[in-house]
Amino acid sequence: MDEYLEAAEDDMKGAVEHLAKELGAVRTGRATPKLLDTVQVEVQSYGASMPINQLATVQAPDARLLVVTPWDKSTIVDIERGIISAGLGLNPSNDGQVIRVPVPPLTQERRAALVKQVKSAGEDCKVRVRHVRREYNDTFKTGEKDGEISEDALRRLLDKVQELTDAYVAKVDELMAAKEKEVLEV
Repeated sequence: MDEYLEAAEDDMKGAVEHLAKELGAVRTGRATPKLLDTVQVEVQSYGASMPINQLATVQAPDARLLVVTPWDKSTIVDIERGIISAGLGLNPSNDGQVIRVPVPPLTQERRAALVKQVKSAGEDCKVRVRHVRREYNDTFKTGEKDGEISEDALRRLLDKVQELTDAYVAKVDELMAAKEKEVLEV
């Protein structure tokens, strides 16, 4: 049954890692290359949709500017269009060589909306972690009914799954608190 506990932990860890990646893309007042990680670019000449990091280098030379340098200059318009359509509220401009993406300072109402978004993503992650707990608890209870697990072993397994759940929910809370602090910093 230890393999089930390891699988449960892997599933919970996966949910938290997904949250961390999702929160990395939430815009704060500073420019960071992670801001564009979620941008998908529909490249006409390739006939495919690709993440921006497979088409260009993204750098943040200062706190208010991102510079996107495409490896293939023919994709510059597609990349610009992808950034605009990503819904990040950014207005890129290109000079034929690079795309400059100014990152405007956040208004108070935009900060409040972002905090709401962070809390929502965190709650979704907690739901996923609790779903993993329920799934493995059900598996263990079924094993006990089928006589594969003793009553004492079931209790121990349920306790361990609860400990894992508590630990990963605490990690979610830490991630949310850190991102909220980052968003609210002026």
